[in-house]
Amino acid sequence: MELTLGLVAGPGTSRANKTGTWRVERPLFLNIKCVACDLCIMLCPEGIIDSNNERYFADLNYCKGCGICAHECPVKDIMMVKEEK
Repeated sequence: MELTLGLVAGPGTSRANKTGTWRVERPLFLNIKCVACDLCIMLCPEGIIDSNNERYFADLNYCKGCGICAHECPVKDIMMVKEEK
């Protein structure tokens, strides 16, 4: 992994480093009202949200808990829940 000026890793680099233990909250995909708009997939800064054509999910080994997916979901079908360690 190449570090940029200031020693900040570029976006989408969490796949190289398991960062899931950093978060305080994690996304919970309800998959009840979902309209399959794929905004959560497109807007995730780490690219760790996926779907199996029926359900959406995040790879929690790499999710940092930023909450962008929940904030941008147009039908509020993703909620952030407190992480239990």
